[in-house]
Amino acid sequence: MTVHFIGAGPGAPDLITVRGLELVRRCPVILYAGSLVPREILAEARSDARILDTAPMTLDAILEEMIAAHRRGQEVARLHSGDPSLYGAIAEQIRRLDAVRIPWTITPGVPAFAAAAAALGRELTLPGVAQTVILTRTSVRASPVPEGEDLAAYARSGATLAIHLSITNLARILRELEPVLGPAAPIFVVHRASWPDQRIIRGTIATIRDKVKKAGITRTALILAGGALATEDFEDSRLYAPDHHHSARPRE
Repeated sequence: MTVHFIGAGPGAPDLITVRGLELVRRCPVILYAGSLVPREILAEARSDARILDTAPMTLDAILEEMIAAHRRGQEVARLHSGDPSLYGAIAEQIRRLDAVRIPWTITPGVPAFAAAAAALGRELTLPGVAQTVILTRTSVRASPVPEGEDLAAYARSGATLAIHLSITNLARILRELEPVLGPAAPIFVVHRASWPDQRIIRGTIATIRDKVKKAGITRTALILAGGALATEDFEDSRLYAPDHHHSARPRE
């Protein structure tokens, strides 16, 4: 028996990987992360599957389900939104599984920041502008951000910022970013990226808060700022330049 941690993708049911979907179809036990996993994916489960929403459950209760399935010799599909390596809370589950010698696998998924970039129609890295994307969040009730992880310092680097799980801290985020990026810097909020009710709020550091408040967005939103989002002035990549030679296009 194996517990399979599966990235279900950002929301659109067809953005789960083929491997992930096959595991959902195969496993007799499915534990999924509440409203963040689309019901269409769960509809692919076996008719006799035991399906549990883990949103109201504690870590101990989730592990009890996994251990009970192990005793029955049943595989478990553990569905997390996006990609489980980002804010997936899988490390603590894996640590518990290792302690009781239950095997596990991880199937990656499409992360929310990639779905948000697709919705915006933007590349997050541009030649000569930004070649780094910083994935971060701010301190919330669930877990604090460690000391030394500074949002303003990230902004000063020139990187593109993808700020997760922090829409309720938008005012504080803007206060930290404004001295570095300036009030006119573009900033985007993508609510429920790739879901049918996806919304995109475009603004600047000076205007975005009022727009988000008017839209009533209080959760499930990604904030994107800085770097490649702040300019349309960039050079073409050298990758396809006529005088750029490599193994697939050798010098004549």
